[in-house]
Amino acid sequence: MSVLFSSHPIFRRLTAIFCAFILGAPSLTLAATVRIKDITDMEGVRTNQLIGYGLVVGLNGTGDRLTNSIFTRETLISMLNRLGVNIRDQETQLQTHDVAAVMVTADLPAFAHGGNRIDVTVSAAGDSSSLTGGTLLVTPLMAADGEVYAVAQGSLATNAFSARGAAASVTRNVPTSGHIANGAVVEREVPFDLSHRKNLHLSLRNPDLTTASRMAAVINRTIGPIAVVEDPRTVLLDLSTRDPVPTLSRIGDLLVTPDNPAKVIVDEASGTIIMGADVRISTVAVAQGNLTVQITETPQVSQPGPFSNGQTAVVPRTNVKVDTGKNNHLAVLPGGTTLRELVSGLNALGVGPRDMISILQAIKADGALQAELEMR
Repeated sequence: MSVLFSSHPIFRRLTAIFCAFILGAPSLTLAATVRIKDITDMEGVRTNQLIGYGLVVGLNGTGDRLTNSIFTRETLISMLNRLGVNIRDQETQLQTHDVAAVMVTADLPAFAHGGNRIDVTVSAAGDSSSLTGGTLLVTPLMAADGEVYAVAQGSLATNAFSARGAAASVTRNVPTSGHIANGAVVEREVPFDLSHRKNLHLSLRNPDLTTASRMAAVINRTIGPIAVVEDPRTVLLDLSTRDPVPTLSRIGDLLVTPDNPAKVIVDEASGTIIMGADVRISTVAVAQGNLTVQITETPQVSQPGPFSNGQTAVVPRTNVKVDTGKNNHLAVLPGGTTLRELVSGLNALGVGPRDMISILQAIKADGALQAELEMR
């Protein structure tokens, strides 16, 4: 079956270009080898998300408006009471603009121990206009189980600024979000005993049965018969007779050639096309026949003759040019043509990404695109 679609007025050159690609320059796929530790994760070795609520002080009038952000006012009053400052009777007179309520987030890495420091991100929770120059007060950071795993405090760096005048303002980056390098101290560890594991799962970040089989084969050939493929994502390692730590270190440095299914990803919003090297196209006929209408306006000024009673006037001049694409021809692409060759030929013809997306959709609808087409 054939499919007809349009792309560019000089499509008649397509046959010659594809003959050069198909007959003179066959496609060669260069497979890259990677380390196993670069494409897998170990079971149980993961980061944990932490979150906390706190106050940032020391802002130059850019903090929350206490009349609008009630939670900021209540938090400030509660903190002052814990520090021995009782202002409950005067809380209606509290009008500071140098304090802001914030949400503090962090990632607790695997194997973090008590006393280690981690980075934190601080984001405004109220109507503060900028956190630049602020200092985060002691803020407990909790995990999903409700336990405190770290405590954050320190000066913020926003890498942003905001300036405002009577009629204009300038803002660079996001002044309501900041970062504190090494701003939290780990108080509780997430236990994980790697040295006494009898078995461990390696999880592929891009699941593929061929890659998992190759990975198990290279492990068994180099280390010994300890790897078994359970599914396209998981390889089970039997560490009952081996020291887990040095064994995993050797496995991580082993090289494997990953394999991926043929897939084309198209982002219509941005006109981006991502394609795999193994995408193939069956025999398909391609034609182009766009109707192009070009309208050019060249107005001219008409001047009256000397000593006449005429008036100067602007006379419109319109030139309309219509290209029906009658000289374009049908091109036949033989089976086995790679998508790389197709796109290279279309690029040589000046076809843009938007037209290329329509071409790929038409080829897929015809059943000639031997790959998964994912539209985003």
